[in-house]
Amino acid sequence: MRHPASPDARLFEELSREIALVCDAQGTLTWVDARAQSLLDAKPGQTLRGLAAKGAEEKVDKLLVQARDEQVEGWELILCRDNLPTTFAFRARPHDGGVLMVGNLVPEDYGSALDQLSSSLSEVSALHRETERQQRELKRRADELTRLNRELEESNRGVRSLHAALDEKAESLQIAAEIKSRVVANVSHEFRTPLHSILGLSKVLLNPINGPLSGEQEKQVQFIRNSAEALFELVNDLLDLSKMEAGKATLRHSRFVVRDLLSALRGMMKPLLPPDSPVELRLVEPEDALELETDESRLSQVLRNLVSNALKFTEAGHVTLSVVPGPRDTVVFTVQDTGIGIAPEHHERIFEEFSQVDSHLQRKVKGTGLGLPLARKLAELLGGTLTVKSALGQGSTFTVTIPRVHNEVAEMAGLSQRSEHLDPSRAPVLVLEDDRQTLFLYEKYLARSGFQVLPVRTTEEARRVLERVRPAAMVLDVMLEGETSWSFLADMKNSESTRDIPVLVVTVTDREQKARALGADEFWLKPVDEERLQKKLQTMARQGPVERLLLIDDDDVHRYLLKQLLKDLPYVLLEASGGKEGVRLAREQAPHLIFLDFVLPDITAFDVLDELKADPRTRDIPVILHTSHELQEDERTRLARETAAILAKHTLSREVAITRIRDALAKAGLGARALQEGSRRG
Repeated sequence: MRHPASPDARLFEELSREIALVCDAQGTLTWVDARAQSLLDAKPGQTLRGLAAKGAEEKVDKLLVQARDEQVEGWELILCRDNLPTTFAFRARPHDGGVLMVGNLVPEDYGSALDQLSSSLSEVSALHRETERQQRELKRRADELTRLNRELEESNRGVRSLHAALDEKAESLQIAAEIKSRVVANVSHEFRTPLHSILGLSKVLLNPINGPLSGEQEKQVQFIRNSAEALFELVNDLLDLSKMEAGKATLRHSRFVVRDLLSALRGMMKPLLPPDSPVELRLVEPEDALELETDESRLSQVLRNLVSNALKFTEAGHVTLSVVPGPRDTVVFTVQDTGIGIAPEHHERIFEEFSQVDSHLQRKVKGTGLGLPLARKLAELLGGTLTVKSALGQGSTFTVTIPRVHNEVAEMAGLSQRSEHLDPSRAPVLVLEDDRQTLFLYEKYLARSGFQVLPVRTTEEARRVLERVRPAAMVLDVMLEGETSWSFLADMKNSESTRDIPVLVVTVTDREQKARALGADEFWLKPVDEERLQKKLQTMARQGPVERLLLIDDDDVHRYLLKQLLKDLPYVLLEASGGKEGVRLAREQAPHLIFLDFVLPDITAFDVLDELKADPRTRDIPVILHTSHELQEDERTRLARETAAILAKHTLSREVAITRIRDALAKAGLGARALQEGSRRG
């Protein structure tokens, strides 16, 4: 039996899409195979960077750095093949101090196999348009019924009947709107699963390791992959819109400069233009460094949508993104193009969801009508506006104006600054809450009932505040962004110095049993009623400053006499019979004032003062020195610098004590008013 002749090896070589290269540590080619010479015109002595497409050089450098140390899989590079950008998937490993690389050509053509998904999306769009039509119709009927109500006042029964019908229609409209929002959100979520599968399977098919494909098959699979990516982006836009309509969109503020934002945009938008494109993308930076404090990701999304939209509808010329400072501490971003333009009567229509203006380019690019509506809603979320100026054949100019510092950030900064200065007439309440708007509400609610809010958004900030302030009460949200405050609550209730501070836990999850087990005095679910919160804190916390005096003296008799002098005054008196015990109590109880005897049995008064000054928790506590010892000149000079007053024990009286205490507390910013009232009662 005759066996068929073995095919010529060159036939297999023609079907191969694999190239092999060897580079030294600096990226210079030291060896290339025949396929690399044929496809890339690569020769030893050239640099791998020199083969890269414009904008892909940095990715080449990263591959070389990583592959010099370890094996790399599936690294995509865009190299120039016949002066055209071509994507290769590389595997690489270290080799003799350099890098050995094998790359597979990834097909660039694309096709579509998502008709069924596109059909489903069209149905969603049709449902949305029908809902809007019903909304307009019902609004028209409502206006008509209002007019009839004025004209037919004598026909009350008929008017009531019409109102009943209107209420029924309004309820139907509300139900339809809710159904629309749910359908959009649910369908968008459901689309993600098959889209992930399509993207993953297409990537597997395009990987030569899983078997070769014919050239036509590769084109079709790439078409599927690109279309799935476009549809995935559309689904994300739908989800963003549904979140904003439901009021669930969140902001993540950060501080950044415009130069960095434009640099990132340049890297993202450049690949949208082919090398021979007749359209030039220009990014114009402001003359001076311009710093913003807002949601960089949301702002970038707005600008990407506008630039991408401008590129789609500009056949030749340029698309320019420029940034300048605006009036009243705003920043103005302008996207100007030399495209086909928009007729004035369509300026508002382009911001309606799923609405498009018919044109030859519109039919070519086949957009969905979500980009501009989403961009406007995001701009409004950032506290700004998005406007357009355009005319047919004269290009378009889209202008985004946003506050340089987002309103929430500015308000939060003001709230934090106000909390830095304690008001002696108001009891401080530590509020641990990561949502800024909720913090603003707490301040508004509590300010009306005589409390001062100390706002913190993390447990770390809360611990820092507790180092300098002893609050009258705490309000905690246990579910914070990136952490929970369960351990913080447990620490507060396990520490002798803070366990007596009342804690109200307010959160969105029903974990009352756990909260109370850890020591919470009260547990509520959000949202919080203003009057209920005020009443609860008034019963839990002591209003006004809680003034504590620490007496450090080894003489039991003198401590007793001093307590008698201060009897009936609004103080909590703490006692220590030695210097070490006094320092410990000062750190744990954070007194507002310390009476210190000069002669102590264990350490000197100077040692006590040094330890108090060395600890940030006790550094600012005023100290009144009282002694029967005859001080030397140098001792008196030093003590005068480090204490609020020096009193002789034998001359101490109620009036002198009250005066010195009042002066010391006033200098420390505490409640002199309560002292004065207590003095009058004495």
